[in-house]
Amino acid sequence: MKYTFSGGYHPPDGKSYSEKMPIEKMPSPKIAAIHLHQQFGAPSKAIVNIGDEVKVGQPISEAGGFVSAPVHSSISGKVKAIAKITDAAAGNKSDAVIIESDGKDEMFPGVGEKSDYSQFTADEIKKKIAAAGITGMGGARFPTHVKLSPPAEKKINYIILNGVECEPYLTADDRLMQESPDTIIEGLKLMMKVTGAEKGIIGIEKNKPESIRIMKEKTASMHDIKVIDLEVKYPQGGEKQLIFASIGKEVPSGGLPMDVGVVVSNVGTANAVYEAVAMNKPFYERVVSVTGESIASPKNLLVRIGTPTSELIEFCGGVKEDVFKVINGGPMMGAAMYSMEAPVHKGTSGILCLSKENAAVYEEQPCISCGKCVSVCPLRLVPTEIQMNVQYKKYEQAEKLGIMDCMLCGTCAYVCPAKRNLVHYFKIGRAKIAEMKRKK
Repeated sequence: MKYTFSGGYHPPDGKSYSEKMPIEKMPSPKIAAIHLHQQFGAPSKAIVNIGDEVKVGQPISEAGGFVSAPVHSSISGKVKAIAKITDAAAGNKSDAVIIESDGKDEMFPGVGEKSDYSQFTADEIKKKIAAAGITGMGGARFPTHVKLSPPAEKKINYIILNGVECEPYLTADDRLMQESPDTIIEGLKLMMKVTGAEKGIIGIEKNKPESIRIMKEKTASMHDIKVIDLEVKYPQGGEKQLIFASIGKEVPSGGLPMDVGVVVSNVGTANAVYEAVAMNKPFYERVVSVTGESIASPKNLLVRIGTPTSELIEFCGGVKEDVFKVINGGPMMGAAMYSMEAPVHKGTSGILCLSKENAAVYEEQPCISCGKCVSVCPLRLVPTEIQMNVQYKKYEQAEKLGIMDCMLCGTCAYVCPAKRNLVHYFKIGRAKIAEMKRKK
């Protein structure tokens, strides 16, 4: 079987900068700025006050609703402020708890204590995941306990772990699979227990042969878990594309993976699930790739949430003279950073430093109706038609053409010879449609 999907494209992957760099534990920051809204859904609510002393792993907020997640202190010290600060990209500001380190790195009572998790019920596991504030680590940041709580009528047959990491340059998941395979697999088993799924699949692109080898060795004797090596093609890591490539099922338009009996989760998320359940460790740190041709020493780092981006760059030797753009995330779906002081958040998979040659700065030209965007769209949409309807404010027609199904992967814009800012138009159109629906 050829594990792939229709459409897509394979841009130069840039993995060589950091793929052989083992994960290094970065020193904790002197100041941690921890945003209260770090997930899809409602913002969390602060439960600490200015002047409070906090420890590593201590809850500093509570969930703001079912589709929400708490955040935890990543350092020990004193709460200096609760203020609006710049988010990781685009210059947006939102509430954050600012903590000044006391240099002790003291753990909150109970954090790190091992549990006999084999005795936990599915509900107990889910509660631990929720309390740990775990969200999707592949970029969407959807609260994991919500994803593992489908309606009773939605039977889950498969948990699919996403080890694809199809974004160019990024290597954090690749390194995690090589260095922590056992905890990832145990996390997968815990998610299978929560949902009642009988099968687990770990999907990895063929450009990660060492991860594939290790994971296959670790699961060789497991009848209910399978590792599949996927064709190398962007965006293979999209939920719908991964599901189709793995089990041949197509998620319906407007539907969710649960509609075909599947929950998809990132390998980093599975690792965090294991740490939360087995070691009582909240989600206060994650692996981040700091990479690109314009960083002095590319690395994969285990970083505390709330660490300023500037400190990651400094730890990697600083940027080179030819640096033109710094991106939070990957080059296809990430966003150019507004400030280097913006902190690492739960969805920060990479900090990418690019030269002008690779920073994709172009002047937009008129569409030449070549159809390349149509040929690569993984969802079989017609991007140029959607874009023109948004441009002329025909939002209802854009919705009929499937703009709300678009995953904003950027493949269409990447191959466009006219360098149309297609994703920019799609984001505008989706926001306008959402606004129209709210008003109705």
